[in-house]
Amino acid sequence: MATLAGFGAVVLWATLALFTTLSGAVPPLQLLAMSFAIGGTLGLIAGARRRGWRSWRQPWPVWALGVGGLFGYHLLYVLALRWAPAVQASLIAYLWPLMIVLLASLGTGLRAHHLIGALIGLAGAALIVTGGQGIALSGEYAIGYATALVAAVFWAGYSVLSRRFAQVPTDVVTGFCLATAALATVAHLALEQTVWPSGTEWMAVVGLGTGPVGLAFFLWDIGVKRGDLPVLGAASYAAPLLSTIVLIVAGQAEATWLIGLASVLITGGAILAARDMLFRRS
Repeated sequence: MATLAGFGAVVLWATLALFTTLSGAVPPLQLLAMSFAIGGTLGLIAGARRRGWRSWRQPWPVWALGVGGLFGYHLLYVLALRWAPAVQASLIAYLWPLMIVLLASLGTGLRAHHLIGALIGLAGAALIVTGGQGIALSGEYAIGYATALVAAVFWAGYSVLSRRFAQVPTDVVTGFCLATAALATVAHLALEQTVWPSGTEWMAVVGLGTGPVGLAFFLWDIGVKRGDLPVLGAASYAAPLLSTIVLIVAGQAEATWLIGLASVLITGGAILAARDMLFRRS
């Protein structure tokens, strides 16, 4: 069930692109600050009855990992998109599921089907991100590429290292979200001009804070702490595929044969990586 909870986060992240598109011209760091503030506030309300804030009294490494993972990854990703072309930066950043598979296998031995499944999923994600056109890396954008790679390391590291704090209640993610909102606000004021959303755009911002930048992180915390990490890593490549499907359904993108091929690759890679879990002998 924990692995399914983690995959629930992947499903919610599939709505990220749609809600971001519908949020209008709100700058990315401002959008992150607003979304994390909404997600953290909803976490406070959900945990109020059991006084979930009591779980916030944790050693500093827990906070460093949680806030560093949430804020660090998103800040680095936004900067990568500023310093390098979006397609190349996004694809490099999407190395994090493969990194999760590799890091989760340290000390336990790398299982071939986990690695192959993750590589097949990466190929499917590359088709979606690049549109099948391939990419060319230019030394001119080296800083942007490096930033995207560090972003991938941040999220993979956060996901794998969270397992070492499996005893920490998921309620603490509320504190991570609120701290991330505060830091994103500071970064926004330093790097961006404030643009407030209109009436309908506010609905998209609330959607972001409720789902892909809210509940998703609570589900991911459960998944990475108690679920099958290599399977989650490989299955995470479904996010760009599901995101594209959501955009197609919403009329924001068109269906192509590339999406069909990517579907086969990502689904096949996830099934291969989850072989032990799906076909476990009774």
